Amino acid sequence: MIQPTLLSYSFNGPPTPALLDAESVRQDVILLLDTFFHVVVFHGETIAAWREQKYHEQEEHAAFRDLLDAPQADAQMIMDARFPVPRYIVCDQHKSEARFLMAKLNPSSTHNSPDGGGGGTQVFTDDVSLRVFMEH
Repeated sequence: MIQPTLLSYSFNGPPTPALLDAESVRQDVILLLDTFFHVVVFHGETIAAWREQKYHEQEEHAAFRDLLDAPQADAQMIMDARFPVPRYIVCDQHKSEARFLMAKLNPSSTHNSPDGGGGGTQVFTDDVSLRVFMEH
C-alpha cells in the first residue's frame, strides 16, 4: 500500500511533514501532496490572494517568490524520478481542484463538528474522523 505524503511550506522555516488531516489546511501555507498517481500543490487562501496580486513579481517580496517556487521545484523532482509520471495539479483553497487534496485528508473538522473544529478547514463529508472511528 502506498501512503500519501504531505509537506507544508510556510514562512516559518523549511518544509515540514504534515499530518493528512483537515487541520493541516491553513490560509498561510502551501501544501505538497504526493499520492504516487497525483502530485498536488495546494495554495492556502492568503497565499493564493498574494499570488493573484503579483506580490511575487516585486523585488521586496523575494521571500514570497522563493516560497512559491520551492514546492513547484520539489514537485518537479518527484515527477522526474517516477514512472509512470504522476498527474500534476496546482490548486487554491476553496477552488474546484482542491478536491484532490481534500479527498485524502482525515475529516477531523466537518460541518457536523459540535465545536466547529479546531484549526484548519472544514471538510464537507458524512464520513467520520479517524478519532471517532477508533472510539467506536
